[in-house]
Amino acid sequence: MTRRYFGTDGIRGRANTKPMTPEIAMRVGMAAGVAFQRGNHRHRVVIGKDTRLSGYMIENALVSGFCSAGMDVFLLGPIPTPAVAMLTRSLRADIGVMISASHNPYYDNGIKLFGPDGYKLSDKIEMQIESLIDKDLSTRLASNGDLGRATRVDGVHDRYIEFAKRTLPRNMSLSGIRVVVDCAHGAAYKVAPAALWELGAEVIAINDEPNGTNINDGCGSTNPYLLSKKVQEFRADIGIALDGDADRMLIIDENGSVVDGDQIMGLIAESWKKSGRLAGGGVVATVMSNLGLERFLSGIDLKLERTQVGDRYVVEHMRKHGFNVGGEQSGHIVLSDFTTTGDGLVAALQVLACVQKLNKPVSEICRKFDPVPQVLKNVRYANGKPLDNAAVRECITGAEAKLGKFGRLVIRPSGTEPLIRVMAEGDDQDMVEAVVDEIVGTIAAVKSAA
Repeated sequence: MTRRYFGTDGIRGRANTKPMTPEIAMRVGMAAGVAFQRGNHRHRVVIGKDTRLSGYMIENALVSGFCSAGMDVFLLGPIPTPAVAMLTRSLRADIGVMISASHNPYYDNGIKLFGPDGYKLSDKIEMQIESLIDKDLSTRLASNGDLGRATRVDGVHDRYIEFAKRTLPRNMSLSGIRVVVDCAHGAAYKVAPAALWELGAEVIAINDEPNGTNINDGCGSTNPYLLSKKVQEFRADIGIALDGDADRMLIIDENGSVVDGDQIMGLIAESWKKSGRLAGGGVVATVMSNLGLERFLSGIDLKLERTQVGDRYVVEHMRKHGFNVGGEQSGHIVLSDFTTTGDGLVAALQVLACVQKLNKPVSEICRKFDPVPQVLKNVRYANGKPLDNAAVRECITGAEAKLGKFGRLVIRPSGTEPLIRVMAEGDDQDMVEAVVDEIVGTIAAVKSAA
């Protein structure tokens, strides 16, 4: 069945334009409400959101849909995605919803769904919900006396802050560490600075004044330049860059240099191995993680297992094979001892714990390996399947032969845009660039001919 609504991370698009319209959001609420009517208990759903202006519109539409399906709605307000996952379990909800387009600009929005266990829905369940969205559900909705009620929940920030703090050892203090945290004008603008301060750190918060349209605007994990400057300006020990819904983060060291998700996974895996906490014998990452991480882990007798792009595929692999550290180069870090999805604040606290324990500069602690040269380019196409073209396939085969065992080639269609992503990495920078340019040029030529 071809997907009409769900992509690699829920439903996402331009706000007030298909598929992110109030009408479709209401239909999603109705469909998900019907799909999760399991048993005779009073069903409930929790809904959180980031700070986008369109969040009000989508939230109210979802409430209407869920109430019409007989579900009681608990509104959390602006709060990080991992907090929604946690509170879905804590409040014994049947389903959790996060209204966010993550790191995208304010004019986009999205709907992420979680099951009662706090995990993102599987492809199978998403397809079941998708099959219901456009159907006539009138005979499956609640009767007049069984409609749902909507309630705003107080104290959710405090609950999440306490949850995050408890992921550190009881006697752990961040006293003496100066932290600059970039909240991206997003969902963690209150909870992240508060949690860090309560743990004893000296906290300087930036981009913590959302106005509905400034989320991710020149800030956050996708734009860490300002944070880098602030870390140096305030002579801070570390910078933490969150994204709009705070399910991912990047680190800035004391010199202003960026530490990506691969380095962070390497740091945590090594630390947890030494303490006897690491499960699965390694780390789960995606095909986009750098070959340098794989080599580093191999050097300390750990393995790297790869999945397709998307943090929920990482989580599925972790659950199936018993790993407790995984994530993406972009900064989604999943620590399943604590969370069911990527959690920027919790991952940052684990990095800070290493900093405090080792009492060394972040630049020394977090630089676990030298990344292998990696080049990524995108090719836009209008229709068709360029990767099925004979000339493109021949070019890819030749590129793989050139890279041999000293490099990797990953070519995949984007899950959210009409793009072909071409990534290559290897020890020879010039060869990597040439291989990518050749493939991109071949795809572009095929596209032009078509």
